Amino acid sequence: QVQLVESGGGLVQAGGSLRLSCAVTGRTFSDYPMGWFRQAPGKEREFVARISRSSVVSYADSVKGRFTISRDNAKSTLYLQMNSLKPEDTAVYVCAQSKSSITYSWKYWGQGTQVTVSS
Repeated sequence: QVQLVESGGGLVQAGGSLRLSCAVTGRTFSDYPMGWFRQAPGKEREFVARISRSSVVSYADSVKGRFTISRDNAKSTLYLQMNSLKPEDTAVYVCAQSKSSITYSWKYWGQGTQVTVSS
């Protein structure tokens, strides 16, 4: 059974930083692309960042230059370093794993971790 468990969320002031983690079990972590998404109250889930098996990364324009996605295959863990946080970054952040090793087709999802940025 594949499980994705996020941690690291919390309350931070605008301009601050947080580092999210996503621990994956039940599947060979290094074989699959991973991604971060977020959902704010009353809004649809949106893409934040993704990373391929070979650590090629891509970001949403809204977080480019502020967020950094990375992976530690030895620890089966995905990270999202978030700097210069803004109130509009407030959301539940969810990690996802692709069902395919060569495409970004998100099948497995975590429960999410809340990030709240105060102004």
